[in-house]
Amino acid sequence: MTSQGTILEAAFVDPAYSWPPEEGKGPNAVELQASGALMEEKKETKPEPVVPKPAPAPKTTTTTTTKKSSGGCCGGKSATTEAVVDNEEEERKAREREREAAAEAEAKALKEAQEREEKNKRVPEGVLIYRLDTLEHTIKLSSGVSSNTDMENLFEGMIVAAASSSNDTHRRGICLTSVDGEHATLVACDQRTAIAWLEAIEMMLTRTAGKAASGKASVTESEYLSLTAYSNNLIRTGATPGGAGKASGGIFYSVENQTAPGDDFDEETLESVAKRRAVIKDSWDFYRMICSLLRDRKKYEEVFDKIKLDPVYPYLNSMTGLADPGDNGYENFDKQVVQKSQPEYSGMSEAEIAKDLVKRAEEAMPSLVEICKALAGSLGMEEVGVGPVKEYSAALKKAEKKYGSDVLKVTDYCRALLVVKDAPTLLALLELARDSFGPIIRRVKLSSLKDKNRSLVGGYRDCKINLELKGHICEIQVHLWPMWCVCGVDGYRHYRHCQEYSTDTFDDPFDALSGLDKKTRAEIIVMAEEAVSSMPIDTLEWFHEK
Repeated sequence: MTSQGTILEAAFVDPAYSWPPEEGKGPNAVELQASGALMEEKKETKPEPVVPKPAPAPKTTTTTTTKKSSGGCCGGKSATTEAVVDNEEEERKAREREREAAAEAEAKALKEAQEREEKNKRVPEGVLIYRLDTLEHTIKLSSGVSSNTDMENLFEGMIVAAASSSNDTHRRGICLTSVDGEHATLVACDQRTAIAWLEAIEMMLTRTAGKAASGKASVTESEYLSLTAYSNNLIRTGATPGGAGKASGGIFYSVENQTAPGDDFDEETLESVAKRRAVIKDSWDFYRMICSLLRDRKKYEEVFDKIKLDPVYPYLNSMTGLADPGDNGYENFDKQVVQKSQPEYSGMSEAEIAKDLVKRAEEAMPSLVEICKALAGSLGMEEVGVGPVKEYSAALKKAEKKYGSDVLKVTDYCRALLVVKDAPTLLALLELARDSFGPIIRRVKLSSLKDKNRSLVGGYRDCKINLELKGHICEIQVHLWPMWCVCGVDGYRHYRHCQEYSTDTFDDPFDALSGLDKKTRAEIIVMAEEAVSSMPIDTLEWFHEK
């Protein structure tokens, strides 16, 4: 397939009008309600233009010379005459095919012009439609003007030499420079348009005007714009995940790949676009998860700052835990409180020891449940959870990562959680646990709640109490309600992902994109556009993050 560039059409704000309008109304405001009409199919279909039939070819009169054979009984046409007739027939058919192709092209051009004219009739007041041709490097006004348009300063088009984004907070502006050094600024009706046009122009300017992209540049531009077109169609039809109907963000935005006559996208090309889209979708989902992890870490930090404002926090901060290793990071090879080593363990593998500890945890679980009930009933806990018993395979992984493969140092085979309202309730719980179950308490870990100590991986902070029940070390995780509210029961998943992807090593999610080529980053932006298509970025609030 021979690329002939790409045509992008989109809606831009007429400078004489405001955007977005106040409540969608006003004498100089673009009527937002009308934007939906741009995406509606035409209700009336104009008749197809009549394609003129090619005139019949003139008849050719051929004089045939015959001569008798040597036998004197048979005669026939000469070979020369037959060749002349065949050549004339081929020429006639070729001329007929040319006329049909020309008529078809003319009819197609007429139909496209009629469709553009019909589409432009639906353009609302205050919107100007511009057309970008990546082959010719041109931007031209393709729609009519509005009643209040400033005709003297109207931007009608240019051959583009450079483009950059504007410094406006709405991030919809495109600053253009022509080959003659003239400047103009277009403000798109939505951010998707501005992003897609800037990317398309940047790729466009890497080659000479009138010359189609070739080689790697052609593949890069084709893949990006094909993905953009596919994404745009999904958004306009409301087919994106969570999409409900046509999105206003798709206002008069189209991407049309131009090809040489007779060329078209084959199934292999479309399949390639679909595969590429699947890869980029996975990349976007991963990047979104990284952003979510960093966002939740910052929320944990904000919550902890608020907890430190509690009047009793200085007292909590001054407390010394029991058998608490302090701020020793994730790995803890010198853990003091461990499971008891039984005589039979000397001849067993780590996996066999872990399985035996799981059985002992199951025997201790009923006792742990009774203790949690007693503590929760006395203090009116916000939330209580018990179990399940950790699987031996999970214990082996934890021991390998954190304790040098020593499964005896895993102390949460039998586990439970309590969620307390605030710091004063946590202090009351610690005092109650000491008075009621002091003889069996083996560890109280408060280090992550200390002001000068590091948090757990991912920003979380809590308290852990280890008790010995029936010869087995069990664990009660005590969570502060403000901390718990950030991720809830998904807090462990947040912790595990932060640990797996080392998110504590960077603060800016853009650092996760370092090393990616520009095309991949641009394609990830396409996926981001789909994700926010129903909610313009400049209207997002913090509670929209998830």
